[in-house]
Amino acid sequence: MDFLPKKFTDTLSGLPGMDLAAFLRIHEAGEKITSLRINPNKLQDDQAVQKVLQTLTEVPASRVPWSQFGYYLPARPSFTFDPFFHAGAYYVQEASSMFVEQVMRHVCDLNSPLKVLDLCAAPGGKSTLLQSLISTDSVLVSNEVIKSRAALLGDNISKWGAANVVVTNNDPRDFSRLPCFFDVMVVDAPCSGSGLFRREPDAVNEWSPENVILCSQRQQRILADAWSTLKEDGILIYATCSYSREEDEQIMEWIQENFSVQNIAIPLSEDWHIVKTTVGPQQAEGYRFYPDKVKGEGFFITCFRKTSGDIYSAKKQRDVVTPVSKKDHEKVAQWLKNTDNLFLMDHQGDVLIFPENMASVVSLLQQHLYLRKAGLKAGQLAAKELIPDHQLAMSNMIRDTVPQVTLTREQSLRYLRKEDPEVTTDVKGWALMMYEGMSLGWAKILPNRINNYYPKELRILKEV
Repeated sequence: MDFLPKKFTDTLSGLPGMDLAAFLRIHEAGEKITSLRINPNKLQDDQAVQKVLQTLTEVPASRVPWSQFGYYLPARPSFTFDPFFHAGAYYVQEASSMFVEQVMRHVCDLNSPLKVLDLCAAPGGKSTLLQSLISTDSVLVSNEVIKSRAALLGDNISKWGAANVVVTNNDPRDFSRLPCFFDVMVVDAPCSGSGLFRREPDAVNEWSPENVILCSQRQQRILADAWSTLKEDGILIYATCSYSREEDEQIMEWIQENFSVQNIAIPLSEDWHIVKTTVGPQQAEGYRFYPDKVKGEGFFITCFRKTSGDIYSAKKQRDVVTPVSKKDHEKVAQWLKNTDNLFLMDHQGDVLIFPENMASVVSLLQQHLYLRKAGLKAGQLAAKELIPDHQLAMSNMIRDTVPQVTLTREQSLRYLRKEDPEVTTDVKGWALMMYEGMSLGWAKILPNRINNYYPKELRILKEV
């Protein structure tokens, strides 16, 4: 095993459930596992799901066993040249990490309104999964501390098309300004990344025992800094893509030593071949995913309930969200199926849309955090009309009477390159560019040309 250094493989001996020979063989084989998770906001029945999957593989896709929405593909297609990908029909996500779904289903009443924090959220795999699970009257806050990664997170959340998500760009310690606020906190912590060595062999060069220790210390700081924002009886889901005890079992021990918590065991099916690991006198459970045992990459996850915390009495907050005027409300309403239970916010001339019950949450967050994105941006208010935004095109809110133009795959790819899609149509003015019933974005059709409004920063740069 040339590309896995001895100083790394030495750390694997004695890990719970580790079969080192099988582990090394699977890495040497170099098999690439491709998995994705469909977007139930946009693919609402099995027929729609199968139509998308059939464009990606001639061989039937198989199910990820611990996810209602996950599928394995027999080979990796070029997602860049699939219009469904750009329409937000699915998210390409590593299969092991989809196990967050099992944890959420076991520990939460997903029909109840929840406030969920994904603390280290970029690029958005777990956030889009969490959004698919929670109810429409729940709120998801997806945070990323690194500015450039927060931009990517915002783009992926926008593509997902949901209005009940806020994207923030903050250090974990900033969330201490919101004591006892969240029902669930997911910490997919920055780690040494050894669980992804099969998929990303070059990452091996960045691994060292010293980096493992640095990552462990960073994980402790992140948890300590954000701990107070979790409610009493709130749920912590902690995960890494590392095999190191220092980042997995030892963090479990540290959590139990430093906080009042109760570990929550997650039921496993034997045929999933997930390895249970236990820690301490109370036999707290964590779960290890090894690529020689599961069809996925290396992953670790554990779950705790916070059993005590400060009792927080919410102070009356000043209202900093401004509804649009009645006149501007009418400009926006003509684009939407309905505005029942929606809050339309005027933000410096832009209109943001989110569920009405989210208004107080957005107001509070805006006073304490840097918000990169709140709800859906409907568009920009002009003198006579709303100039629609790409986020609106990605949503399910648009009324059926808004003009649409159906594109072929080739026309769609031209549109996604921000070129002229070269389509002939009788439609005039603003129109949704559609592919197989799914929206790709906006164009404005003029008598002698089509203005392509696909966002420049999202356009396809590669040639087929």
